[in-house]
Amino acid sequence: MTNKSLQSNILTDIRSFLAAYGESALLEAMQQYTDNQQIYLLKTKSQISRIKICDIYYLQSQQHHITIHTSHGIYKKYGTLSQELAALYPYGFIKCTQSCIVSLSKIRTLQNNDIILIDDTVLHVSRSYAPKVLAALI
Repeated sequence: MTNKSLQSNILTDIRSFLAAYGESALLEAMQQYTDNQQIYLLKTKSQISRIKICDIYYLQSQQHHITIHTSHGIYKKYGTLSQELAALYPYGFIKCTQSCIVSLSKIRTLQNNDIILIDDTVLHVSRSYAPKVLAALI
């Protein structure tokens, strides 16, 4: 396939997408793609790891020890949950308890005072954070 025919096919696909879903859907898809490419740098005293933000399910903190749960493993670091939330909030993370933040894109169900993630992990939602989580999901 030549470069010109490839470009023509791409333009046809874009026009079809726009006709079916509209400009706002294209912009949303482009933003989602951009967000999925974002990297979270996990820095500890002895190493630096690069994790795709879209792979992170949730973070838990206990006395400045932060545990990061991802689709491919668990990581640990030292820090504050508020610093982590500040970095991850633009990518759809929200606090569900005083010591836990969760990715909204990984939530399958909000039931009573529990969040059920797409991997069947169950996280508690405290009463004070439940309205904010519910509003963010809607």
